[in-house]
Amino acid sequence: MKRSGRLSYHLCRILLGLFFVYAGALKISDAQAFAGQVAAYQILPYQWNYVAAATLPWIEILCGFLLIVNQKVRPASLVIGVLTIVFIVALVSVMLRGLDIDCGCFGPKIQSTPQQALLRNVFILALTHFVFHLRNKYARKEEG
Repeated sequence: MKRSGRLSYHLCRILLGLFFVYAGALKISDAQAFAGQVAAYQILPYQWNYVAAATLPWIEILCGFLLIVNQKVRPASLVIGVLTIVFIVALVSVMLRGLDIDCGCFGPKIQSTPQQALLRNVFILALTHFVFHLRNKYARKEEG
């Protein structure tokens, strides 16, 4: 059980990291279009849409990279968890207001509905919770 738990932890950590590096890279590739997707949520003031579009992808890439290389895993997973909760709240807000928008999760390249994005984000939040809480249990046990 210990070996499978350690394997599960590392697999989840790496998958989560790859997911966020990929998503961030797609958003950076067309920052203007991503800013438009952020604006479609109708939550932030106009200027803040560009600030969010310029910073969020880099935060995602940094946190994803830290997870992949197994460094600062708990802080990185905490940031990803908070971002995911913010994304979930924004998606619920969009659904309650009846907006028909693309979630913007992967920039302008890959489209998904708010409902699909919400399900994906709940799964991501579960992975993040798993990685955050099992970091100390499985991180470097194999050394000792």
